[in-house]
Amino acid sequence: MQLLLQQILDGLAAGAIYAALALALVLIYGATRIVNFGQGEMATFCAYLAWQLAEWGIPWPLALTLGGVAAFALGVFVFRAVVRPVSRASVETVVVVTLGLFLFFQALCLWLWGSDQQAFPPVFPSGGWTFGGVRLTTGTLGVLAVLLALALALAALLRFTRIGLALRAAAVDREKSLIVGIRVDSMLMLGWGLASLAGFVAAVLVAPRLFLSPTMMAPVLVYALAAATLGGWGSTVGAIVGGLAIGVAESVGATYLPFIGAELRLAIPLAAMLAVLLLRPEGLFGRKLAVRV
Repeated sequence: MQLLLQQILDGLAAGAIYAALALALVLIYGATRIVNFGQGEMATFCAYLAWQLAEWGIPWPLALTLGGVAAFALGVFVFRAVVRPVSRASVETVVVVTLGLFLFFQALCLWLWGSDQQAFPPVFPSGGWTFGGVRLTTGTLGVLAVLLALALALAALLRFTRIGLALRAAAVDREKSLIVGIRVDSMLMLGWGLASLAGFVAAVLVAPRLFLSPTMMAPVLVYALAAATLGGWGSTVGAIVGGLAIGVAESVGATYLPFIGAELRLAIPLAAMLAVLLLRPEGLFGRKLAVRV
């Protein structure tokens, strides 16, 4: 039982990171109906910026703040310069463009900082507590607290502010939003900026666990895609629940299913994604679309 509880706690910590990136994917999809496969690499680039600022002697909290500002600005710029011109193109074209973002930012990180792994400063202090043989670390609590704060902040913005109302309206119906005076392009840029910021948070949380490298977010993207699919692409709550569920399933499954091990851990989110697509394509918290003919 102690081992099971320990694996669940470790899985929740990993799942919170998947959920943060899944939130970014769901935000962009909700606003533009686009799955941004370059989300993780954009976050990696901004994490490198924060690390570089710290290497130049800027205090770590300020470096993280500037990295977050850069992440928001990058999301706005990418939408304005790259995504907006192809937003009405075919699905295939948009997929190729977002895959191009994936390759571009990964190559940019390789060019600027090389392929060597870098030690990323920990976000939370070391230490923890042991209860009945189960270890609860400050890192685990910190990651879960960050996810909760991120989720509450997004929920408050979207539900209780005029900007959030305008953002949701622009995502649902662009033409009608324009009629009532909503600046749709500005709202969509805001959505991409917030999503890029959420992705940066995920990168900052995962970098101390995996070391900072140009490819560190590629496997996390797979988990985040599975989390968004499991929870439902139209639901931020689903992204959080899906990420936590994927993290726990990965941790427990790799421990109690010997044939999986460390090499096949990635098969768990892929299997979950396949099962959801076959049994409930809209996800656990998604809604079926009704079409009147």
